[in-house]
Parts: sequence; C-alpha cells; structure tokens
Amino acid sequence: MSVLETKNITFSYDQHILFEDASMRLFKDDHAVLVGPNGNGKTTFMRFLAKELNPNKGEVSWLPHIKVGYLDQFLSLKNDQLVENYLHDVFDHLFQLEAKMIKLYEDAETDTDPMKLISYASDIQDTLEKENFYQFKSKVDNIIFGLGLSKHVLQQKIHTLSGGMKVKVMLAKLLLQDVDVLLLDEPTNFLDVKHIEFLVNYLNQFKGAFLVISHDEYFMSQIAQTVFAIESKHIEKYKGTYQFYLEQKDLRFAQAEKQFREQQQLIKKEEAFISKNLTRASTTKRAQSRRKKLEKLTRIDKPHEKRTYHFDFPFAHRTGDIVIQTKALVIGYDTPLLEPLDLEIRRGQKIAITGKNGIGKTTLIKTLLHQKASLSGTFSVIDTAMIAYYSQIESYDDEETAYRFFRGFYPDVEDKFVYQQLGSYGLDYEKCHRPLKTLSGGEQSKVRLAVLKKQKSNVLILDEPTNHLDDAAKEALIEALSHYQGTLLLVTHETYFYEAVCDDVIELYA
Repeated sequence: MSVLETKNITFSYDQHILFEDASMRLFKDDHAVLVGPNGNGKTTFMRFLAKELNPNKGEVSWLPHIKVGYLDQFLSLKNDQLVENYLHDVFDHLFQLEAKMIKLYEDAETDTDPMKLISYASDIQDTLEKENFYQFKSKVDNIIFGLGLSKHVLQQKIHTLSGGMKVKVMLAKLLLQDVDVLLLDEPTNFLDVKHIEFLVNYLNQFKGAFLVISHDEYFMSQIAQTVFAIESKHIEKYKGTYQFYLEQKDLRFAQAEKQFREQQQLIKKEEAFISKNLTRASTTKRAQSRRKKLEKLTRIDKPHEKRTYHFDFPFAHRTGDIVIQTKALVIGYDTPLLEPLDLEIRRGQKIAITGKNGIGKTTLIKTLLHQKASLSGTFSVIDTAMIAYYSQIESYDDEETAYRFFRGFYPDVEDKFVYQQLGSYGLDYEKCHRPLKTLSGGEQSKVRLAVLKKQKSNVLILDEPTNHLDDAAKEALIEALSHYQGTLLLVTHETYFYEAVCDDVIELYA
C-alpha cells in the first residue's frame, strides 16, 4: 500500500521548468533516497511532499492519518530555547498526563472516596507505560550520544550552538518523534563517520518509510532499497540498492543516447526528403504527408551528460615563512572550548582542522579572522597575508539574489563577467535573479565559491565547503585546492576530502 502519491507535478521558476508531469509513489516500508545533480529540484520536491510549497500543477496525496517527520536543510530554531526543552517538546503531552496523574494521587490522600481517583491515576500510569514514557530519557541519551552531542548540551541555549550542533539537535528531535514517514534533506551534513553509522543503523531498523536526500554515496549505499532519480524533469524509480541504480542509470543513459541519435538521423533524413520533394508536382503529396508525420513526432530530449565544474582560487604572491602563529590562545564564548593552543602554520602548508562538532573549529577560524575575540593568549597573522574566506553558513535577506551577492563583492565589473562566473558554476540567468533562499543548498554554496574565483589570495580558509555539493562539484573542488599555491586551512567532516587535499591535520580536543 502506498502512503504517498504524487500525480503530474509541474513546477517552474519563471521560465525554468524543474518538473513536468512528474509522478511517484512511496510505499509504507520503502527505504528510499532521492537523487539528482545540484539544482535539479530535490529540495523543492521534498518541500512539495512536506506541504511547505505548492506545485504549479498536480497533486500530492498522503494516506489519511499518516504522521510525517521532516528535516529541512534550512530549518530555523528558536535561539533562546534550551536544547532540553526543545527535545522534550516531543513528549509534552505525556508530561501533561504525568502531572495530571500526580495531582490525582495527591488528591486521593485527602478525598473521602479515594479509590475512584486512584483508578483514574492508575489508568493514566498504564498509558504512560504503554507510551514508554519512563524510558524516554534513556532514548534521548541514546540518540544525542549517537549523533555526537554530549549531555551538557541539553542545558545550553540553542543560540550558543555551532551550525553543525544545531543540525544534530534538529535531527535528534525528529528521530525521537513517533512518525510513520521520515523526510530527511541532507541529514549527514556535519556528521562524523561514527555518527553517520549510528544514523545508518537507525534508518535500517526504522519500521516505516523514509525518503532521504544526500550527496554522500557511502551513506546512500548503506540505506537505500529504492532510488528515486530526478531525470529530464520526471521522477524515475529504481527498485534496488544505490549500486543497482548506478548500473541501471548507465544502461538507461546509453539506451537514451542511442534512441536520441537514431531519431536525429531519422529527422535529418526526413527533412532532406521533404526539402527535396515538396516543390515537385509528382512527389509533393508524399512530402506533405511525411512532413505531417514529422510534426507529430514526439521529440526525444538529448540525454544530459554529467555536469563538469571548474573551480579556481587565484594566487596573489608569496608570504613570509610563518603565516599564522598562536601562543597559549584560548577560544570560546563565556567559557573556554579548548585547552590553550600553540600553533605554527607555515607558508604553503595545506592543513585540515578536524574534531567533533561543537569543539570549536569555526570559533578558531573566526578568532584568527578577528571576527570573534579570544579569551586569552595571543595570535598573529603575517602582514603580507591576503585571505580569502568561505564561511560555513551565510544568512540572506528575502531580496538577495546570486547576482546582487556577487555584485556586492565586485561592484565595478561588467554584467557579462558576473553572468559568465555564475554560469560556469551552473547558474543560468533566471537563477542569477531568483532569491538566494529559493536555490538549493548546493547552488548557494556554488554562488559563494564563485565569489572567490576572482579574489586573489595567498591564504585560503574554507569552513565546510563540501556541504550540499554533489560529487562532480566535490571532485572539481579537490582538483582546484590541490593546485592552489598558497596556504590552506580547511575545515571539513569528510575524511576522504581532506586526505585528498591536505598534507597536515590539526585535530582539536576539549
């Protein structure tokens, strides 16, 4: 039985068509992933399913009484709320029942007919036990530890958390809920390897259905029993593992390419016959007939090759030998995050900064960039340093577009240059002028990387640049960073990525 069905979904931004009569069905035990290159509409489609966005045409139908949990890659939180309160909201109705039960027991002590009240209280206690209320605290601990959050995080306010920790808290709450279907958009961003393994085990044991968007091929290969792929504005279903999908996709591409080629040859042949015979009295009827058939022919779209990207980080000039130096540097907010740091980063080094989420990787970067004050100690950055910086998270106002964002850095360049730069990163004219908030996470990342393409530097600092990027973009980024001639500080949770680029690792510990 299907719990979800979409029929003839059509959607476009201005003239850019993302979906055209796209249909799919999700069954009650489907463990599925949704795949496709950046910008093909994965997040948009997920928002249709979550009823956060309506298609131009078509229907999204859920089976009645189905409970759906949705993790949005751009979800926001109440910054002044305690993490513990945020997570316990899931069980708020049970807390209310518990309070009612306690009150009934207290009233029974002074009531002239206590058995009636005790009976009501006992019924509530049975309900709480059936709902596993008394086990929920251990469940909370299991999930937050599994996702890499320490218990003291429960007593922190959300605004004190790093971007990665916020994502983990949102994911933890979702996994605590009793739902029939999980919709997860990029759940592994900011998760370390062992935390991804926890999520893999959780999802494989999940009794309901899930649909997951991810660019982590290992993760998808571990969880997918069904693959939905966005292809030529439609949703194609592959019933099998992610590896099965990759094999079938190659076969389908070869077949589609062959059909396209054969149809193009047929069209060329027919057009030549029509052109040659239309004006001859003896053959004009045959030519007209074949022209009508040609006009009615359903044209096959040319199969899209895997998109290629070219990133570039132009080098300015050499610096001195010691680029960054810290002495007993203590970073943090109200309290230190780490032991005092003594670091020496030399010219030309490519260094990965690693450590669990919330340990202080981004705080260290912001301190070195003078965006965040240190608590004590000293640090210096060589005066010949020209720093190019990619931040982990950017916030945009409702009117911000890729065009305006790029222009903010380079107000004097010609429009042609702006469109060329953004176009080389996969953004056409329409996407350049669409609100940035409506672009996919991968497209937003590429806009910010495009800004660095003209910025000469000799120190490059990238904070989680691979989040939301598809595999083609990641490979191109590895290529560009490998050829960069300056000093590189790279924060990433993807081990394979920094091992392909960096020659040194700084691992931060509390």
